[in-house]
Amino acid sequence: MKEQILAAIQQFETIIIHRHVRPDPDAYGSQCGLGTMLQQSFPEKTIHMVGADEESLTFLRFMDQIDDSVYDEALVIVCDTANQARVCDQRFNKGKMLIKIDHHPNEDPYGDIVWVDTTASSCSEMIYEFYQYGQDKGLVLTEDSARFIFAGIVGDTGRFLFPSTSPKTFQYAAELVKHGIAFPQLYDEMYKTSVKLARLNGYILQNFELTEEGASYIKITRDTLQEFGVRTNEASSVVGALGNIEGIKAWVLFLEEEDCIRVRLRSKGPVINRLAMKYNGGGHPMASGATIYSWDEAEQVIADLRELCLQA
Repeated sequence: MKEQILAAIQQFETIIIHRHVRPDPDAYGSQCGLGTMLQQSFPEKTIHMVGADEESLTFLRFMDQIDDSVYDEALVIVCDTANQARVCDQRFNKGKMLIKIDHHPNEDPYGDIVWVDTTASSCSEMIYEFYQYGQDKGLVLTEDSARFIFAGIVGDTGRFLFPSTSPKTFQYAAELVKHGIAFPQLYDEMYKTSVKLARLNGYILQNFELTEEGASYIKITRDTLQEFGVRTNEASSVVGALGNIEGIKAWVLFLEEEDCIRVRLRSKGPVINRLAMKYNGGGHPMASGATIYSWDEAEQVIADLRELCLQA
């Protein structure tokens, strides 16, 4: 797959890189790590990184704004996005060729070339492996590219705490740091917390529920979000608040929006991505997301999570 992807990159003069909606550091890291790498490696080509800007991640980069016409005869690469519906900027299918690079289960194998590795800790880790393959074939990794990739790996491994972290993950991180990344400053930007989020975090710790099976949950309504002055995508960043509490096997954070309820699932053991798929979502075995449309459905999610924890 790496050989096919590099051949396609070499073939096209215009390359447009997408990632998923409501991006996390790995979405930005893989998209922009690849994009800046290609800009440095092929300065004669036109490389764009597109999608909506995420306020909490603009310290990494602002996205490019392009016209529809740019997609004519372009190669499009989508990073870190399992399903077509979750691609940020739905023009991704308007190019001449489409490549999917992802580490989520391949439930929606879209694209002319599909490179999926579910053993990878992150899509950013895959981008670094693509660089390793192509470093003697014209690919160049600068400090800027290394910073994006490192940020993506750190984000999707929870600072190397999640089970997806492997020996090669640590090896890659060490090699990336050698490119001169100022990682203490990067960590400061990635993990700084606003006062309003800190207070919401406190609300979660004071109000979560824990069942006898080890399932935990908290429902955050639109009124609560407004009370704390927090947007839904911001609130998603505090899903880990319950991760260190004794007795919790898996937990769910419900976030009410105007037309739906976002479901953020996390686990210390029970596999939860199949549960997420049942409710219009998906993701990793220990970290997934879904979407429901009523608080009655939330009760069903909780019941299913309790059953999973009981079996664990």
